[in-house]
Amino acid sequence: MSDLTRKTAAELAAALAAGEVSSVEVTQAHLDAIEATDSQINAYLHVNTDEALEAAKSVDERRRAGDSLPELAGVPIALKDSIVTKGQLTTAASKMLENWVPPYDATVVERLRAAGLPILGKTNLDEFAMGSSTEFSAFGPTRNPWDLERTPGGSGGGSSATLAAFSAPLALGSDTGGSIREPAALTGTVGVKPTYGGVSRYGLIALASSLDQVGPAARTVLDAALLHDVIGGHDVRDSTSLPEEQPSNAEAARGGAQRDLRGTKVGIIKQLAGPGYGPGVNETFQANLDLLTEAGAEIVEIDCPSFDAALGAYYIIMSAEASSNLARLDGMRYGLRVSPAEGPVTAERVMAATRGAGFGPEVKRRIMLGTYVLSAGFYDAYYGNAQRVRTLVQRDFADAFASVDVLVSPTAATTAFKLGERVDDPLAMYRGDFATIPVNLAGLPALSLPAGIAEGLPVGLQVIAPAREDARMYSFAAAIEARINAGGGPILESAPDLKEAK
Repeated sequence: MSDLTRKTAAELAAALAAGEVSSVEVTQAHLDAIEATDSQINAYLHVNTDEALEAAKSVDERRRAGDSLPELAGVPIALKDSIVTKGQLTTAASKMLENWVPPYDATVVERLRAAGLPILGKTNLDEFAMGSSTEFSAFGPTRNPWDLERTPGGSGGGSSATLAAFSAPLALGSDTGGSIREPAALTGTVGVKPTYGGVSRYGLIALASSLDQVGPAARTVLDAALLHDVIGGHDVRDSTSLPEEQPSNAEAARGGAQRDLRGTKVGIIKQLAGPGYGPGVNETFQANLDLLTEAGAEIVEIDCPSFDAALGAYYIIMSAEASSNLARLDGMRYGLRVSPAEGPVTAERVMAATRGAGFGPEVKRRIMLGTYVLSAGFYDAYYGNAQRVRTLVQRDFADAFASVDVLVSPTAATTAFKLGERVDDPLAMYRGDFATIPVNLAGLPALSLPAGIAEGLPVGLQVIAPAREDARMYSFAAAIEARINAGGGPILESAPDLKEAK
């Protein structure tokens, strides 16, 4: 495998700017890595060879002409296949959109193109982002590069797996209840859920509109911050987009790597600590806290009682919004259309046949749950109460940040679990997200970074900051990343090398 694929995005950007390597060479190296290893992983649903190389060639020509280019120009990227990309298949890993080629780009894709990042392809996910293991894709599961018999997490396991396999230096995902952060934790990479509204959702195939957020995935905190700066900012096409300009996340990350943590107050949420985690997770978390204490940070226990009800509230709200958002996929306007096997061909029967054939079991489960909690007689008892819990979660976070600078917790309940282990136990799958879900209910920024190794598998550390304080999150995350890596180098270097496919 080429040495170019082992470099961070920041290192590649510096080499490109110095003329040490061309974007065509960097992009081709990653395309070669995809060809060599992705048959084992299934991280990519579609590979965009010709367009990626053409975009790389254009960047090289502009650089030779002396044009001023953005820092990441020429560094390739992979996109979760729920992000609309003009002229490329965008399936959301569902048979319902198996052959859909969008006529427009999502705002984040427009910004990537404008910044000169070649798009390598589209990555696998749980169908319509519903899942925590990338096993609910209509096109087969993605495997974790650390252990091919284990999941990479979900729903955005494809994006994180391609980073861990060194077949992309950067990726985009979407996070509804942990779908960027949990895969990051399980693959030894970095995943960020920005402040709600900080990155445009225009062109993201919606799961739950009040919870979804596009965000960066990378192998280092600085790389994630650099990508965040490219895709972030106001978008008039997204009514939830924040209008104010945000400070540079990359500057915050660069400064944070040398940051003095003395006097920093770090909150430990009582409800996200202690029992409930798998072997090695608590031990790794405690080791991280010891590092913080040695660096002079003050550890403060925080009580957030509403978090005990957050998991149930989230799945009610998410399923309700999902059932509404997916109503548009009816076989009438675009996507799959299936005629009934027998009897009259009416619009109602075509819709039923199409949705029965096009949606997988997890999507059907959540649509039925969402329809139920929104139905007459149950709306107040379920959906209304869930929204009240959401308000309490927001208040608990506000109270917490009145006394601490950041909050930390383990990201995922366990390390990467075996493929098939939770497929038939939806509740076990759902419970694995209990540490990530409160952040989405409150719209806060959160980041997962590699925290250590337990039983040969990576463990993630979650850093949470107040709304609109993404730069604070990056600064602190870079500081703890530097201290973790000082103990033995980047954790991803411990991952086993994938054998190239014959």
